[in-house]
Order: sequence, then C-alpha cells, then structure tokens
Amino acid sequence: MIELVKASTSDALVINAISKRSFDSDVEIGAPSRGGPPGYMSIQFHTKMARLNHLYKLLVDGLIIGGAILFIDGEKLNIGRIFISPEHHRKGYGIYIMQEIEGMFPTVKEFYLDTPIWNIRTNSFYQKLGYTEYKREGEFVYYTKMLS
Repeated sequence: MIELVKASTSDALVINAISKRSFDSDVEIGAPSRGGPPGYMSIQFHTKMARLNHLYKLLVDGLIIGGAILFIDGEKLNIGRIFISPEHHRKGYGIYIMQEIEGMFPTVKEFYLDTPIWNIRTNSFYQKLGYTEYKREGEFVYYTKMLS
C-alpha cells in the first residue's frame, strides 16, 4: 500500500536522513556538489515543518521512503520540495506524490514550485506532469500548474 500522509515530529529523524540522501544523490545527475535546499539535512528544520503541518511522508507498506514539504496559501499551494530515497528513484513514486498532492487539496487552483536549472531530471519530470515554466531567476526555474 502506498500513501502520502502528514508526518509527525517523531518522523523527522527518518525523513531528514532520506532528504539528505536524496538531495546529495543529485551530484550523480549534474549537481555541482552535494547539497540541497535550505534545511534539507536539518532534523530541527524537519521537526519544525512537521509541527507546522507542512511535512508529509510517503509510505510504502508502512515504511517511509520519501517526503514532501507543502505550503498552502488559500487557492495556491507551494510545493516546497519532494524527495524519494535514492534506492526508490525511477519507480513511479515521484509521480504518485505529485498526483496525491494535486488531489489532496480540492480548493487549490494553482500549484507552483521551483527547481535548479542544472537539474535536467526534475525539470523534465515537472514538465511531463503538466507544469509550465513561468520564469527563470538566478539558478532556478519556476513552474506552475493551474487546475480548474
């Protein structure tokens, strides 16, 4: 069984480890060095995100294999980040997370996110899911998707 549900503060340690491994693995697909978005390897950050109800966990048969950080603002939702444990990459879990996010919030009309320009994998992934680029700024590409 696969499900995306809100994470609790007790999940922060496991989710933090998955986030670190996931973002650090981007060095294998073009990242200039190991690293990730702010707080990607901070237990305190993930604990705070859980406490504020922004942190979600992806469960496969009860095991946490990924996560998402989401910020809802009325009819808009910022997909702050999604991540999957590297050993589970390329198995459809990212598509599952994105479809679940889009279905979990029926009042949201617009989803938006950003990803690094150098990350060919995530840029093509979001485009494949119907997200459209609306700007480039610095090292980032910004995407949006409108639902009716």
